[in-house]
Amino acid sequence: MLFTAMDLAATFVFAISGATRGVHKRLDLFGVLVVAWAAAVAGGIARDLLIGAIPPAAIANWPYLAAALAAGLLGFFASDWIDRLRTPVMLFDAAGLCLFAVTGTQKALAYGLNPVMAAALGVVTCVGGGVARDLLTLQVPTVLRSELYAVAALAGAGTVALGTWLGLPSLPVTLAGAGLCLFLRLMSIYRGWHLPIAMAKKRSSDKTD
Repeated sequence: MLFTAMDLAATFVFAISGATRGVHKRLDLFGVLVVAWAAAVAGGIARDLLIGAIPPAAIANWPYLAAALAAGLLGFFASDWIDRLRTPVMLFDAAGLCLFAVTGTQKALAYGLNPVMAAALGVVTCVGGGVARDLLTLQVPTVLRSELYAVAALAGAGTVALGTWLGLPSLPVTLAGAGLCLFLRLMSIYRGWHLPIAMAKKRSSDKTD
């Protein structure tokens, strides 16, 4: 029940981030709902297909669709209220990121994957929805930028995988993984923490132009 509740919560907050992005891009109601649904379930569907959980939970269980549509409607009709929050898309995205990092890793472990691959699928669960949202709204996916996004997800997923492998209690491990992921992501948003950026060297011909 705890896993399902966290997975649905992650679905809802990722859908909110997708809906808010859709509103900012001035999409109609249908477009906002599509972006919200894609942001909410794309990562989970990719994870379930890779571990052989067929059909994926986001398709087989109606609460996931209901949570995504409810969040999409909330994001569309209450966009003014949501916009009062500072950087609303990134905040909801950060919340969804830490929840999916935990639930994605736990489900992969439950299907018998080793801790390393379970953590990797936890990251896939996290970034899939954000990539779908960004591509549908014609933006470079956040995971490809220098921000701590996939790294934050990997830290949270790795904590859960390592703690489970060591046989530590589930709830403290879950909270530690989610907390670490959220901390790193918020530090990236508010403090500018990021990975090194590749600096392309200018060609000699460019210097003479």
